Amino acid sequence: MTSKTKNRLRVVPLGGLDEIGKNMTVLEYGDDMIVIDAGLMFPDDDHPGIDLILPDYSYIIQRREKLRGIIITHGHEDHTGALPYLLKDLDAPVPVLGTRLTLGIVQGKLEEHRIKKPRLKEVKPGGHVTLGAFGIDFLAVNHSIPDGVAIFVRTPVGTVLHSGDFKLDQTPIDGRMTDYGAFAKAAKQGVTLLMSDSTNAETPGHTPSEAIVGATLREIFARARQRIIVASFASHIHRVQQVCDAAVACDRKVVVTGRSMINTTRIARELGYLHIADEDLLDAYAMGDLPSDKVVVLCTGSQGEPLSALARIANGDHKTVQIEAGDTVVISATPVPGNEKAVSRVMNRLFKAGADVVHRGVARVHVSGHAAEEELKLMLNLIQPVNFAPIHGETRHLHAHASHARAVGIPDENIFVLENGRCLEISEEGARLGERVESGVVYVDGLAVGDIGHLVLRDRQVLSSDGIAVIVVAIDGQTGAVVRDVELVTRGLVLAGDASGDSMDGAHARIAKVLRRMCSEGVPDTAGIKRALRDSVSQYIWDSSRRRPMIIPVVLEV
Repeated sequence: MTSKTKNRLRVVPLGGLDEIGKNMTVLEYGDDMIVIDAGLMFPDDDHPGIDLILPDYSYIIQRREKLRGIIITHGHEDHTGALPYLLKDLDAPVPVLGTRLTLGIVQGKLEEHRIKKPRLKEVKPGGHVTLGAFGIDFLAVNHSIPDGVAIFVRTPVGTVLHSGDFKLDQTPIDGRMTDYGAFAKAAKQGVTLLMSDSTNAETPGHTPSEAIVGATLREIFARARQRIIVASFASHIHRVQQVCDAAVACDRKVVVTGRSMINTTRIARELGYLHIADEDLLDAYAMGDLPSDKVVVLCTGSQGEPLSALARIANGDHKTVQIEAGDTVVISATPVPGNEKAVSRVMNRLFKAGADVVHRGVARVHVSGHAAEEELKLMLNLIQPVNFAPIHGETRHLHAHASHARAVGIPDENIFVLENGRCLEISEEGARLGERVESGVVYVDGLAVGDIGHLVLRDRQVLSSDGIAVIVVAIDGQTGAVVRDVELVTRGLVLAGDASGDSMDGAHARIAKVLRRMCSEGVPDTAGIKRALRDSVSQYIWDSSRRRPMIIPVVLEV
């Protein structure tokens, strides 16, 4: 590394740009490197069979000797979920820094992955740590989970303020305000680069306070005459607190179900972030014969996940909770993009079972945890950064946030809409775009991590949309003559005329024609026969049905 390169700060986004999720950013100066967040993303319909999507963090692994620490801004999956996989691949004791609740949630994840004795270091808002060339301050911010922080990083060539996820809630549930004084102090010292949350950059105005949801829940609970079921993100401790408060006010017991909800509420209570008396909180199995008008069930499944508690309740598969006509179900969340159909299916099943379903479309049962347009402008005006890079959002969100930055006076040449893997280099001369580094995604499929490539995913997509056709042919190894009846097996594939068998007959005729031609050419070439069968049958199916199924020819020599 040249001396000139050593005097530059490299900002390397590995995730969180052009997507909602898998947030991860690297700051690198000389022989020192830190990572901010290590999140994952959940798959959608374009990822059949995939459980989780991680950022490609090979850039970090290849430079592991430089890594001085991993900083987690808050406890949501899109900021913590990749951490166990990263620590396993690093295979070295690396400090993980976070606030008390964040580390409590992280500790549970690491135990599930059997990572022993991780180096967890608790930090507090207003605190300071030094990691190599980086001096780091932690600034309190509001979000939909307690204990979130922004990160102010000092380096020899400038400062970086990373907002984490935030909103400017003036009446937070826990009374913990965004530390405007600390942000103003950072601004006075000078911020070379502001990296700010863009999730709600397209939303005008201000994000409503979380306190609004509590008032709505109390009204819904007061009207309900039977059991109440509330589905929310397990990590949304503020929402869980408001559900508990509304339940106790209506003389109802809170029943918790769903693995992540049980674990998170336990951790939050142990650490003092969730307040409800022991006698008011029950396990689902302890619900017993409580009258239906004395129960609130708090569960996971607000995103329609097939194996979640709410989905199993809607399907009648839950071990302890069954829907009865007249029950009230509150879905206290907004579907993450890609989950709308799954949520709609669950809601329809609940309605068919006789439940009264309350969702964001009919009542204020959810507000975002992210800053809207005017809050983002306020942050920009407060900080007055020299350079600005929007983060945490799809491309349209990043460009909307860039427009807000222009509106408040940041020069266009100082605004950088980055892509994952595109470095931003900061030196005493200023900021400029640097090289592209390896980035992308790593798929988790069961116990397989990174073994699922784009070819496998493409094959799964073909199978799910167009089906499969298997052709089994037995030939004489000497002459190439067909010695048994050809088998053509299709799955998930409908050909025009199948009811009368005409299309299948036509496919068999094509196969027979190919085999006669190949046999007439003399010495059998199994690879050539497979290729000819695949091309011919593929063309026939396209002509008859306009589909491109996966075609697998099997040629046996006997």
